[in-house]
Amino acid sequence: MNKHQSALDALVGAILPADRMRAARDIIEPMADSAKTASGVDALDFTVALNTILFADLLDRTATGAAYVDDVRRSGRRVRFDHGALRTIRLPHGDTGSLPAGEQAFRRILEPLGYAEAAIYPLPRLRMTGRAYRHRTHPETIPQFFVSELHVDRFDAEFAGAAARVFGTSRDPIDAETAAALARLGRGETLPPDVAAHALRVAVGAFGRQHDRPMLADYELLKRTSAEAAWIATEGNAFNHATDRVPDVAALAEAQRALGRPIKDSVEVSGSGRVRQTAFRADPVDRAFGMPVGPDRTLSVPGSFYEFITRDVDPATGTLDLSFDSGNATGIFGMTKAA
Repeated sequence: MNKHQSALDALVGAILPADRMRAARDIIEPMADSAKTASGVDALDFTVALNTILFADLLDRTATGAAYVDDVRRSGRRVRFDHGALRTIRLPHGDTGSLPAGEQAFRRILEPLGYAEAAIYPLPRLRMTGRAYRHRTHPETIPQFFVSELHVDRFDAEFAGAAARVFGTSRDPIDAETAAALARLGRGETLPPDVAAHALRVAVGAFGRQHDRPMLADYELLKRTSAEAAWIATEGNAFNHATDRVPDVAALAEAQRALGRPIKDSVEVSGSGRVRQTAFRADPVDRAFGMPVGPDRTLSVPGSFYEFITRDVDPATGTLDLSFDSGNATGIFGMTKAA
């Protein structure tokens, strides 16, 4: 193991136990080779570490995805981590407590790490907008982030009231020290290992639920109109899914179906035909809900899931088609719809 890999392992190992760090490192195809000679943690190291930890966290929360990845590990192959997806919410007056509204809460993290907004995808049926953040220097090997934003102003007043009660309690997880560290990375500086480890731990924590547990009545009101809003109410900004880039998504879907795993009934195909996606249905999770009187009530609700994508080369550019598709995304969102 080279010196750089050891330093990267130490950074990830500051957050994950050693066995989980090694398992995540060994199952993901390398994201980037660092050519730096200076000591310290640069933006590229930080980005690789963040993606590695978020992938490991997703597997901790999705038993079906973890079973698939175990199969990959036993076969001697690796996962090509294509992208991670998360959901955010924007209230009419931006009132999500101290948390920046919608996708702005993550733009401030991703841009200093070398990401840029690559495209915007309207999702009108869901009353949402998706944004793809792509790494500027390693677009094909460092995972993209698909950040969706639900627009509460496109719903009625009753829905908006419930959303304000649920999401108005949000707290900003990014402290001043982490904001300063991200700014330094964005300027091309390196961080001492202890400073980087603190900032990484805080950044990972941003991919979670920042608001109080919802009242059951508010959750049910949101759920009646928007399964996506209900999902954000329980899961917050956690990775909704992580995606494996595979050679033939249709063949993989058939193989997973034969194993009895809860794979989507059909493959989503982009308008160009070059991007094809499918996914497991979300694994259920138990979440607590507030009641008007008495103790909280625990219910089983949809959690996160694992996705698959096949990307073909775009003949116009001669490079891999890294785009997304609004129709595909809308279909994939259905994986977290409650029964």
